[in-house]
Amino acid sequence: MATFVLIHGGGGSAWDWHLLASELTARGHDVVVPELPIDDESAGLAEFGRTVVDAIGDHTDLVVVGQSYGCFTAPLVADELPVRLLVLLTPMIPRPGEKPGDWWDATGYRSPEGLSEAEQFYNGVPAELVAEAPSHVRQQVSAEWNEPWPLAAWPDVPTKVLLARDDRFFPADFVRRVAADRLGVVPDEVDGGHTVALSRPKQLADRLTGYLGTAGRAGQPSPG
Repeated sequence: MATFVLIHGGGGSAWDWHLLASELTARGHDVVVPELPIDDESAGLAEFGRTVVDAIGDHTDLVVVGQSYGCFTAPLVADELPVRLLVLLTPMIPRPGEKPGDWWDATGYRSPEGLSEAEQFYNGVPAELVAEAPSHVRQQVSAEWNEPWPLAAWPDVPTKVLLARDDRFFPADFVRRVAADRLGVVPDEVDGGHTVALSRPKQLADRLTGYLGTAGRAGQPSPG
């Protein structure tokens, strides 16, 4: 049994993971779903990381999953705690010293044209969840936007990059390029859009639990 630590993206909340969390617990795993203090104007990356570490508490055998902007926080946790596996889902992959606000130009990101916010983020998500989603969005007023990412190097933890083939916000080719440039890896792929945890929670849970056979427990080398 592993503990999956699910870190939401920008403006997000624990609700973003509720379907995936149910799938993982049904498979016998523990799930920790912290809410980052994005509505606190004084909170920065250190506070984001501390919030997750505190939420983990005494849980062990950790698989840390960061989604989108949550990938600025996930490696901070992996740098502080024994983590079995780090998964970057539809990710923003940071570089040492990079400010989140600078990431967009540094990666050559181009916003999709002619798409509504719902079309960018929620393609493939059932209509009733798309209608409910705005009630769970939180205003992000925290202080991390102009803070340099604090790690000097990527944590020495097995890391998977997982893109969504139908992602309209971070298209597959974009994620492949950034993952190759920044981590030297080829991403794995799953069907679905940017919020794949809402559109295909069962398939995502299958993929995440399938990773458990490829990464040793925390403190042990990954096979291969």
